[in-house]
Amino acid sequence: MWPARGLIGRDRITWPTVSRENIELTRQVIEAYNRRDIEAIRALNDPDVELDWSASRGFDAGVYRGIGAVLDFYDNFYDTFEAVTVEPQRFIEAGDSVVVPNSGRVRGREGIEAIARSALVFTFRDNRVARVCLYQETENALEAVGLRS
Repeated sequence: MWPARGLIGRDRITWPTVSRENIELTRQVIEAYNRRDIEAIRALNDPDVELDWSASRGFDAGVYRGIGAVLDFYDNFYDTFEAVTVEPQRFIEAGDSVVVPNSGRVRGREGIEAIARSALVFTFRDNRVARVCLYQETENALEAVGLRS
């Protein structure tokens, strides 16, 4: 398990006053996503939220800006799959961001299931999600927030 702070490889990483609140907000967003609660997602995200899904290997790769575009992306995702679940492996604090290595499980309308492993980086501003970025590899997500593995 990756430590939230402390030893990462051979380097000591410390963050000034990292908010545990960001981890709780991240959990709330993922739970809302898993239960397809669009109104809760709307409430937890900044109106100017950005969803960077450009690293997607399979579904609507692109960058979505603004709550309307992000919610349209989620609606399309939900319409495509009968079941969608993000299963966090851990939550890694990094300043105003939280890195979430995870397994995404989907089941298509024809019953075909798939699992994709990735890492999401949630960045916060004023206690709301300002940005979500998909990475295929956890190491890339950690590098993006200034941590090295």
